[in-house]
Amino acid sequence: MTKYGSFPGARPRRLRTTPAMRRMVAEHRLHPADLILPAFVREGIAEPVPISAMPGVVQHTRDTLRKAAVEAVDAGVAGIMLFGVPEDAKKDGVATAGTDPDGILQVAIRDVKAEVGDDLVIMSDLCLDEYTDHGHCGVLDAEGRVDNDATLERYAEMAQVQADAGVHVVAPSGMMDGQVGVIRDALDQTSHEDVSILAYTAKYSSAFYGPFREAVGSSLQGDRKTYQQDPANLRDSMVELALDLEEGADMVMVKPALPYLDVLAKVADAVDVPVAAYQISGEYAMIEAAAEKGWIDRDKAILEALTGIKRAGADMILTYWATEVARGL
Repeated sequence: MTKYGSFPGARPRRLRTTPAMRRMVAEHRLHPADLILPAFVREGIAEPVPISAMPGVVQHTRDTLRKAAVEAVDAGVAGIMLFGVPEDAKKDGVATAGTDPDGILQVAIRDVKAEVGDDLVIMSDLCLDEYTDHGHCGVLDAEGRVDNDATLERYAEMAQVQADAGVHVVAPSGMMDGQVGVIRDALDQTSHEDVSILAYTAKYSSAFYGPFREAVGSSLQGDRKTYQQDPANLRDSMVELALDLEEGADMVMVKPALPYLDVLAKVADAVDVPVAAYQISGEYAMIEAAAEKGWIDRDKAILEALTGIKRAGADMILTYWATEVARGL
């Protein structure tokens, strides 16, 4: 008791006294089933290729991808998001390799499906950018602009070949108007009613994508500001959210995660469907680089960042640390 009597009467510190106490009263907990592992598989390589800006992350061979999938299952990770990296010679203006049944992504889907079956939710990036010689997420018109409706036709074809390969979830990431509805129709018309759509609902034109461009061997010329969202806008995301849900999205996503926690929280409060957030390459690279310099505690920073994303409302988190963190949990 102080000279002020019983003041302070409220002592929140009582619930912070020991690790066991703090664990017992924690409001949010990470679980391996919250995590999804993004993985890159590259055509025509015999050994994994390290991604220089993302220490510990590689472009997989087909064999090492299968191994990574098994490791993810063993760690309790919920899903794997696959990105295909074709040979440069196979890139063209309309992303032909992206809809080739024997294209690298479709082959990778079949590989992972054969290896782990339904023990891991197999997701696929549904976008043209990895397969176009100009690096954009869509087909270009005569003036070099991304043609929204021509691109939708390609997305419909891509959804069908990915579903034929055995994917559980397609994830359209190109931010074309109407993409979810067109893809839902394409899947339903080809007897793939059970394939889910994870909509990239709020995907911002971000500086934090830099390392990802190396990861997928991007051929991008210019930028994507005419179709990805302006970082200054929040209402824009709510418009996209309403449209995606109306068109049949089963799950929605916010990308990037940490710079857009306010968007994530608002989306999570507004919907009754599962919400994902993508902790993208730049977020990963910053923590790894700062940790390598000895400026931060790597493991604590990783868990703190992921917990913040969970606290903001994410039901699922795509993170390159998925298997490592799941093992620790």
